[in-house]
Order: sequence, then structure tokens, then C-alpha cells
Amino acid sequence: MTDNNLLGVPETHLPAEPEVEAALDGAETVDDIAAVVRQHPSSALAWAVYAEHILHPAHPLEGYAAARVAYHRGLDALRKAGWRGQGPIPWSHEPNRGVLRALYVLRKAAHLIDETAEVTRLDEFLRGADDTAAARIELLGTKREPAPSTEAFVIRGED
Repeated sequence: MTDNNLLGVPETHLPAEPEVEAALDGAETVDDIAAVVRQHPSSALAWAVYAEHILHPAHPLEGYAAARVAYHRGLDALRKAGWRGQGPIPWSHEPNRGVLRALYVLRKAAHLIDETAEVTRLDEFLRGADDTAAARIELLGTKREPAPSTEAFVIRGED
């Protein structure tokens, strides 16, 4: 459960996509990922992974376009699951991660094309959905977990 749910709005939990996850696990190239997108065009996760792989600072428009599709597929999934435009979308519920990754990659792509208002809006959206999501996405593929946003560090020792 998300700890910052002060509005009492219920968390949104998307259904699992085991066939998409299995296909992405077997994808080794961008072409393999594109094939997964073609097989599962309504999957925000498939589109987000594709956008993550093609987004490049030297030519960001292709990645931006794929990220925009991922975002809209994510909104479709959220609405279908009963989301009404606000409330927690917790990272801890694994099927939500595709939508959160879609938000993150669109924010990153918007930054690359200097769409600052969109970056700000997506920052707010991500924080409202799950304030740990961005840090967790940045750590994908690593063994570390991010520190909670409210964690305090204490150094003890003798001076």
C-alpha cells in the first residue's frame, strides 16, 4: 500500500500481462521488442520497453513518439481498471510497472525535446502515482533498492 494516500482514493491495480512479460524476457534486440509490440499493441509495458530502447539524445523524436503511445496505452489500461484520473498506482503491484515506466520514459523524452511543461506535469503525475517509482525505474537492472523518500541517514562514531 502506498503510504502517502491522504485522499482515501483507492489504489489502482492493473491486471498482469504474463504473455507480454514472457515475450519481453525472451527479447534480445530492438527488433525482438518491436515484434512484442506488434503482438501486444495495447500493452503499455511493451511500448514503454520499446521506447526505452529506441530513445536516443541524438534523435529523440522516435523515442518520444513511442513513449507517447506507451503513455496513452497506460491511460487506457488505468481507466479500464477503474482509475478516475487520480490516486495511487503503486510500484509494489508489479503489473502497474509498465504504466509507471511509460510515464517515466515519456518524461525523459519530453526533456530531450525541451517540452518543459510536459516534464513538470509528468513529474507530478509520477509522484502522485507512487513517489518511489522514478527512483526504482532508474535502478532497473541494478541490484540496489532506492532509499525511501523519507529515510534519514545517521552516522555514528567517535570524533
